[in-house]
Amino acid sequence: MENERQVREMNALVKDVMTTQVFAVRYDTPFTGIAAALRRFRVGAFPVLDDAGRVIGVVSESDLLTKQALGGGEDEMPGRITGLLRQHDMEKARATTAETLMTSPPIIIRPDDPVEYAARLMYLRRVKHLPVVDEAGKLTGIVSRTDVLAVYDRPDFEIGEDIRRDIFAVEIPADPGTFNVSVSSGIVTLTGRPRTCAQGHDIVKRARHVQGVVAVRDRFDYPPAGPDPFDVLASFPFD
Repeated sequence: MENERQVREMNALVKDVMTTQVFAVRYDTPFTGIAAALRRFRVGAFPVLDDAGRVIGVVSESDLLTKQALGGGEDEMPGRITGLLRQHDMEKARATTAETLMTSPPIIIRPDDPVEYAARLMYLRRVKHLPVVDEAGKLTGIVSRTDVLAVYDRPDFEIGEDIRRDIFAVEIPADPGTFNVSVSSGIVTLTGRPRTCAQGHDIVKRARHVQGVVAVRDRFDYPPAGPDPFDVLASFPFD
């Protein structure tokens, strides 16, 4: 029961928002074929597959632009820019196939990973797309920044109902009406009087992880600071 409740409170899963119709290229696809596919499908990147269909890299429009910008070699670049070039940039400029052009190893994600994790991975690794792979490393979809942001396209009333059903009703099953929640444009405002400060903080923390929540405003009326009624001071005899 506890696991089911935790799953409901987590963000949507990658498989809920990913694109399943994905165009990928083989490792031996020529540069011209990649450029034509990027233009045809109007996407920013393609997963690169080996002979077994496993994802071994990602080739993006920025990889192709490297060749266009540096294909003439360092001699055609201004001195200041030449000094900033890294060796692998020049290697990409000489690339002729997906295998020599791609970024590898790929940054991948699983279908059952939370969307929250996908967003964090994109932010930390500065990527716009993540190939979604199964346990065998085979492509099942792709998730973009736009897909990740789709979790915020959710009605306010649904967010409020989730908090009432999955958080309030669990914290105080006998009287969930002790707490109240209002939601406007994804911003949650919590009011009521928790039994303890710890209970209130736990509710706020869990509310932040409800799908579609942009921010949480803690407006609880906390009990005054003092000893916990369940604490018992230990008494030790003197020697």
